[in-house]
Amino acid sequence: MKADCPAPLADFLHCVGFYTRIPVPTLPQTDRSFAARQWAAPLAGLVPGAAGTGVLWLALAVHLPIEAAAAIALAGTVLVTGALHEDGLADVADGFGGGHDRERKLAIMKDSRIGTYGVLALVLGCLARWSALVALASAGMAAAAPALVAAHVASRALMPAFMNAVPPARATGLSAGMGRVGGKTAAAALAIGAVALLPGGLSFTLAASMLLALWFLALKRLCERQIGGQTGDVVGALQQGAEIVLLLSACVFLS
Repeated sequence: MKADCPAPLADFLHCVGFYTRIPVPTLPQTDRSFAARQWAAPLAGLVPGAAGTGVLWLALAVHLPIEAAAAIALAGTVLVTGALHEDGLADVADGFGGGHDRERKLAIMKDSRIGTYGVLALVLGCLARWSALVALASAGMAAAAPALVAAHVASRALMPAFMNAVPPARATGLSAGMGRVGGKTAAAALAIGAVALLPGGLSFTLAASMLLALWFLALKRLCERQIGGQTGDVVGALQQGAEIVLLLSACVFLS
């Protein structure tokens, strides 16, 4: 990548390289922090959204059962992201569910092993997304495609805002190392997420926005009470919950 790579493109590629397993060109080092690049986090969601949509369309085109097509599409999105956010969801479930105090919760979340709460969170989360995809695919790709893209883009639009609103729970770690996301960066990400909802129509956009706000505030309050702030795992859990909210909302308004 040339040194004169436009800043918006560089920000997008940095986010794609971090939030997915898609290889990106080596970018020149600059003084721009990764926190300042987070406006592009929702744009990185276009990659798993497009991958899931393409896999779902192909599976339906070869006349696989809708249930199997939905499962393969879900697997495609997980492969593209490397289960990054699913890992966060499992860690949060184990830490918040199994720890007796703040220090123990944080220690459990940092542990690479998975416990009962984490397994249950993953199973229930995947089941919710799969069942929503089945319903959307049953209604046709005209419903499933915009829903999948919106779910992956808008769910990631919440992450910069969360990192702006909630301080890191640890002095070290991924979230602390990234730094505090600025208000303008968070607002830009939210605006991109809102645009991604618009193809679903006004009713879907308004309802989904309200539900996302409720999920945002609920998790904010929970993590502040449990561990005194947010971590990379909490941000991953935020994305997973938001994706589920959006897919289920799409079942109501688009299918």
